[in-house]
Amino acid sequence: MASSARSGATASSNPRAWIVAGVAVAGVIVLAEVARRRRRWLRGNSSPPPYSGAFCDRLELAPPPQPPPPAARQQLPYLTFAVSDNFEIEGYVAGFGNPDWKRTHKAASHTAAAVKALLKQGATCVGRTVMDELGFGVTGENLHCGTPINPASPSVVPGGSCSGSAVAVSAQLVEFALGTDTTGDLRIPAAFCGVLCFRPSHGVVSTLGTLPNSHSLDTIGWLARDPHILSRVGDALLPAAACGLRGKRQLVFADDCFELLKIPNQKTVDVIENAVRTLPYGFQPPKHINIGQYICSNVPSLKEFCEPSTKLQEGKSALKALCTVMLLLQRYEFKANHEDWVNTVKPKLGLEVSTRVLQAVNFTDDNIKSLYIVRTEWRAALKNLLKDTGILVLPTMAGHPLKRNSKQRLSSEFEDKMYAFVSIAALSGCCQATVPLGNHNDHPISISFVAAHGSDKFLLRAILDMYSAVQEQIVLASKLALPPVIDRDVDTSELLKEKGNNSFKRKQWSKAIESYSGAIKLNDTNATYYCNRAAAYLELGRFKQAEADCDQALLLDKKNVKAYLRRGTAKESVLNYQEALQDFRHALALEPQNKTALAAEKRLQKHLR
Repeated sequence: MASSARSGATASSNPRAWIVAGVAVAGVIVLAEVARRRRRWLRGNSSPPPYSGAFCDRLELAPPPQPPPPAARQQLPYLTFAVSDNFEIEGYVAGFGNPDWKRTHKAASHTAAAVKALLKQGATCVGRTVMDELGFGVTGENLHCGTPINPASPSVVPGGSCSGSAVAVSAQLVEFALGTDTTGDLRIPAAFCGVLCFRPSHGVVSTLGTLPNSHSLDTIGWLARDPHILSRVGDALLPAAACGLRGKRQLVFADDCFELLKIPNQKTVDVIENAVRTLPYGFQPPKHINIGQYICSNVPSLKEFCEPSTKLQEGKSALKALCTVMLLLQRYEFKANHEDWVNTVKPKLGLEVSTRVLQAVNFTDDNIKSLYIVRTEWRAALKNLLKDTGILVLPTMAGHPLKRNSKQRLSSEFEDKMYAFVSIAALSGCCQATVPLGNHNDHPISISFVAAHGSDKFLLRAILDMYSAVQEQIVLASKLALPPVIDRDVDTSELLKEKGNNSFKRKQWSKAIESYSGAIKLNDTNATYYCNRAAAYLELGRFKQAEADCDQALLLDKKNVKAYLRRGTAKESVLNYQEALQDFRHALALEPQNKTALAAEKRLQKHLR
């Protein structure tokens, strides 16, 4: 006791001891106050942080403790995630992106099954994110909540409908985020915000506890910055039967889809092909396909939805018909789910969303059976194309995001291309992974990979294996040098041109291209060689290459009428009607009675009305 008294006396007489004690107490008080304020902000502050606008509700759902051995360890410990505003959370009202919906619905009595599964694996949910109203819209703009700021490019929209989830991941506010993907609702914002995305096979992840838009198309997907986290979330949500690695994979490039891009192949197709070549094992040599032509030949029930077209454009017509079926199916099922609520409440909606909702509630259900038949045939056709080891490669998006707060609306040309790409996985119900590939002219590039229905873990594993090599190739692509100039031999080049002409007459388009390419290598100043090769590219539906050859021909010869005609045809084939019309008018300025140009001008004027 005497010793204790002496200790107390020493402490009381030692000012340093008091300083240390005071600092310690102050530290505890500060930490407690920080924790208190954090809890209060998370639970009580519904306004989004000013630097992103990603969240509409802040909350905290903590995971259960790690169970003791021999139980398996949690797969997602210490990771945070957010969910879009159509996920039910016990005790909260899911807003579905619209205050009228929130006002007319009660708090959920259960938490969505997918959220529960992630909590069980150790992840912490920190909030719900802004989305386009009722799961419609593709820009990410919300009349009521505002537009979340795209961290990858703050001057443009983030994409929708699950805009907030993509922004939260891109801004590093969470490690990953959930959303629903119906007609590109996750893939589009992933592309615009430069993050990874996985849309699983339809029906593989339970949608129990999410507000439906179209039950035949709705899937729960997720976004992440890191491919390992993307894969780990898949391990937590996907059933064991969702097919892991099953042999050497083969990439199948949808060349006609890449033709619709205004991005050089060196930054898209070449990046992926070169990356795969550097991998020591696991991939077969890639294949190339015209996916539109494949759809036309293998989905017979789609013909009643196709517009009349020439043989040259039937692939494009089939892609457009596929997205038409997808949108009609969405309208029919949205109407079945929500028509009564829309007509009773008459919610206040943004202009774009209002248009889509009206199209849905006014939809007449003729040919509904045909929509489901097309869906079944397309899934079987894609399975037959890809089998167990194939992975279809296509662009995620075909154009650039709109500027924020722009009065401009998406053009029909942009929407046709966008929905053509997203419908390939959406209508078939196949799984799709979206991977950012850097930028081109300050706009994001994104590539998608599609595998057969049920091949989800197989596809996630392939992305994980390719990702590092792809990132290396993105860097290399930005440093590409021009190829060396080859010595000319005019006589030989003319022989090759004639050989190409003979092959063209026999409809041997690939052989014709090979001969014309040989002529160009020997003499790259002859406009005719480029123009002739463009004609062969058009026959194969390789419109981007045809346009590039016509560009070169016109640099060499500004009065080359055939180059204007063929470039106009290429542009028209990728729905670039305005520029196509300009080319045909250039041809008419040189040859006023040219029948091809006159017919094209009349046809395009109808499109542009």
